[in-house]
Amino acid sequence: MAFVIILYLGLIVFLIASLWKVFEKAGHPGWAAIVPFYNIYILTQIAGKPTWWMILFFIPIANIVAAIIVWHGVSLNFGKDAGFTVGLVLLGIVFIPILGFGDAKYIGNKPFNSDDDLLDQDLLES
Repeated sequence: MAFVIILYLGLIVFLIASLWKVFEKAGHPGWAAIVPFYNIYILTQIAGKPTWWMILFFIPIANIVAAIIVWHGVSLNFGKDAGFTVGLVLLGIVFIPILGFGDAKYIGNKPFNSDDDLLDQDLLES
């Protein structure tokens, strides 16, 4: 029984260190990984979501959807694709350390591309 507890605590320390590295790569303080609620705030910032998204994490069912969307934003802002998001959601124990200790670089929120605008700029000027 003591072996299981030690193994479990070691895993927790490893995941905290991984999230610490993810936060540092994104330019946020690493210690934020161990502060409850503040780590959710930092994750939403890394994902490029507004601060009010923290409220969604306290609403049943909506918190699952919000977590998936936030992890997808984190994944995209580190230059990864939707497949990596699936890994973060289903196997976070493996993919968070890959993000933290791997060669992934934080590229930040992608700037707005005017080509993606639904309204044509010429229509707005006339």
